[in-house]
Order: sequence, then structure tokens, then C-alpha cells
Amino acid sequence: MNVTKNISDKISKLPIDITFDYADLSIDSKEMVTVAKVLERLQKKGVIKKLSKGIFYKPKKTVFGELKPTEKDILKSYLFKNDKRIAYITGTYLYNQMNLTTQIPSVLKIASASKRIYIKRETVRAKPVKSYVPVTEENYKFLGLLDALKDLNTIPDVNKESAIIIFLENLKKMPYEDLLKIKELGLLYPPRVRALLGSLLEQQNDKINTKRLRDSLNPLTTYKYNLKDTKLTTYQNWNII
Repeated sequence: MNVTKNISDKISKLPIDITFDYADLSIDSKEMVTVAKVLERLQKKGVIKKLSKGIFYKPKKTVFGELKPTEKDILKSYLFKNDKRIAYITGTYLYNQMNLTTQIPSVLKIASASKRIYIKRETVRAKPVKSYVPVTEENYKFLGLLDALKDLNTIPDVNKESAIIIFLENLKKMPYEDLLKIKELGLLYPPRVRALLGSLLEQQNDKINTKRLRDSLNPLTTYKYNLKDTKLTTYQNWNII
């Protein structure tokens, strides 16, 4: 099968209005120039449309015209590489989803350890932040929760009392194995995150050994979170004020 037919066949099997890139086509590096020409011809025919450099989609045609990819579809091409997650959305957008704030940002924050991700496509705007560890499908939700602990003092319009309840409820829903995972990931975050996580774990599940979190902290350092009027009763055990 020649390259042109091979690429055309692969594209024909892709879902309509879902973004794709060269990696999704499983292209041999020796065929890149030929494939680029094939994609250019398919664009001229209207079979595919270019969303941004190296990212394309098959337009969905309706009686009202062609539909462009949704924000979710646009983001997917940046959050995944070869069907493996490499990034996740964090910041105010995530904290809104967690009910920590009512605000919705105009610019998203995307965390990745492997690349800096900027997006300026259609209605989607995003800027990069650094992830503390390589992002996977298995750990990104834990990382999002740890980000919220890190940013608790700066989340727009956050209610600390409500936030603590949300954090405790999230931990309560986790099976024991997941609590061990988030504890290990927490060790890679700044000291104030380790202190708050240790306090939350100590209150929520006394079966979790928090010694490594405690030993990683300077016993003379205090961490300002202003949690005295919340349901977190263990915060003083971790030098949180």
C-alpha cells in the first residue's frame, strides 16, 4: 500500500471533528515529507482542516455549515501524546470544578513535566505551569488535589472552611491504596503542601503513617493557612497557623 492510500485510509477511520496529529497516524520518520504533502492535498479538498501547526480535524458538516472541534477535543490533542496523558488542567478552572471557587478563568493553566503547553486556538487559551512529576492517567487527579492544597491561600474567593470539608471528603472517598499514592506524591511538593496533606491525612485516616511527611519538614518552620475556624482539628500538630 502506498503512503497516500495508507494515510487516506487511516484518516477515513478517524472520528469526525476530533483533532489528530502526525503521531495519531503512526508515521515513519522517513515518510514525513510525503505525508505532509498528502495532508496538504486533503486540506485543499476539504477532507480535513488545519487547527494549528501539526494538528488537524475532520470537519462535521451539517445543514448549518461545518462544525469545528469542541474545546474538549482541542484540549485533548495537548493533554495526550500517542494516547498517553502527558498533562492536565490545573489552576482556577480545576478549582472551580472542585467547588473551591465560583470564578471561571479566561486562560487555563496546563501542567506538564515534559513540555510547556501554550494554546491560542478558537475560544481556548492556555499557558503552561510545571508539574512536579511526570503526568499519567493514574496520577493526574492526585496532582490536581495537591495543587489545590498548594494554592489554597490564592484561590479566588475561596472559603477556607468549605475548602477543608471538600479536601476531607475527597480523601474519605479514596481507597487505602490511593491514600498511600497521594502521600508519596505529596512528598514531592513544597513543605506547606506536605504539612497540610499530613494534617488532613492524620484527621481523615489514622491508619495512614504520616511519619515520612512529618520527617520531611523543618520542625521550626510554620505554615500560614489560617485554618483555626475550620473543621481541621489537627493543623496545629503540623505547625500550621
